[in-house]
Amino acid sequence: MQRILGYLYYIIPVFCLFPFFSAPLALFLGIILAFVYKGEEIIKTGKLTKYLLQASVVCMGFGMSVHEVIQTGKTGFAITVVSVIVTVVLGIVIGKTLKVDKNTTLLISSGTAICGGSAIAAIAPILDAKNNQISFSLAVIFVLNAIALFIFPTIGHWLNMDQTHFGYWAAIAIHDTSSVVGACSAYGEEALQVGTTVKLVRTLWIIPLALCIALINKNKASKINIPWFILFFVIAIIIGNYVPGMEETNSHLGWLGKKGMMVSLFFIGTTIKPQELKKTGLRSFLLGIILWIAIGILSLTWIMKAF
Repeated sequence: MQRILGYLYYIIPVFCLFPFFSAPLALFLGIILAFVYKGEEIIKTGKLTKYLLQASVVCMGFGMSVHEVIQTGKTGFAITVVSVIVTVVLGIVIGKTLKVDKNTTLLISSGTAICGGSAIAAIAPILDAKNNQISFSLAVIFVLNAIALFIFPTIGHWLNMDQTHFGYWAAIAIHDTSSVVGACSAYGEEALQVGTTVKLVRTLWIIPLALCIALINKNKASKINIPWFILFFVIAIIIGNYVPGMEETNSHLGWLGKKGMMVSLFFIGTTIKPQELKKTGLRSFLLGIILWIAIGILSLTWIMKAF
């Protein structure tokens, strides 16, 4: 039985290429497989998922309108700045109240404020965080990402949100880029374009946040990981809009990006292990949940009134 389940690590990514497959289904199947498969690791998904996710985002850039990207980026800049600052400050306050250790608090706050696992990976070396602090923070973020992917489209439809409003909300209130794209793709094409663009603007805040933390921890040797794939995303948008004769190629690359995102979501789901969830401290989870709900409500209120 376990051998058959192991084959699913190869079979399900193939099914992600079919039209009937959706982003939430890919993540859900990954989580289920992580819980039921007890054998040895079939595919080392760490670096694979990271680079596949980045490549998928870049490919999606070929199918985006440069006018819409610029307009969305301008409109979403203010709410992005405020949301990042408020999230980090609020996270520190809640962390102190719940008596969560400093490093875990900063990791969860950074992951919630910017881009989930990517932010945690960038900040962890600067804080010289321990492995258990990193795994606790990642477990909290991954679980909340999985929940967001399913409930955000439902809430959006329940509130009768249009695609633009939903794209902004998902980009601000959901942690990882993959889950933002997954939720937005389930909501509609316009939501996907708005959500991806605003999310990538938000991702850029890894750089100033990492620099601030590095200055605070200046006595420690630190390495700042900068998300260079965003530069390639911008180049892809420029090529897709200004290089003539690329229309058909752009369409194919955009499709490839969306399918690659589904495969990434499946592999991300397979990393959510039951044993990691058991090791995750209750206070860390409470910090992540309270902070996530607070930012979700605050950003939703602002977006519905401001746009």
